Amino acid sequence: MKALAESWTFWALSSAGFAALTAIFAKAGVENVNSDFATFIRTIVIVLVLGCLLVGTQQWQPPGSIAARTYLFLILSGLATGASWLCYFRALKLGDAARVAPVDKLSVVLVALFGVIFLGERLAAVNWIGVVLITLGVVLVAYRA
Repeated sequence: MKALAESWTFWALSSAGFAALTAIFAKAGVENVNSDFATFIRTIVIVLVLGCLLVGTQQWQPPGSIAARTYLFLILSGLATGASWLCYFRALKLGDAARVAPVDKLSVVLVALFGVIFLGERLAAVNWIGVVLITLGVVLVAYRA
């Protein structure tokens, strides 16, 4: 069990499963409410759950123990997350979850590109083929016949 808890694939697959549930639950939940207010409610739930998790597992860190550069990038990440959630909930309000969620996952393609451009990461040819296939898959799923 410990090996599973330390496996990035376990956590990535769990993330994908919860992201799928997020789309389904959000689509049902955003039906009769403003999408920005729905995002606000979701954010409050996340803050409360994470706060309980940090306290319950004794992982709270003193704010002064975190470097300024770390704060900068975490704040930028938080702003990007908030913008992404607002856009995602607005898209769910307007479109089908079965189309919105795959288009949202173009983020996989963008992460690959940004990782190479900004972080100096390297992808092998087979990885680039996967990026192209993901892009084609999104187009096919989003296409309205």
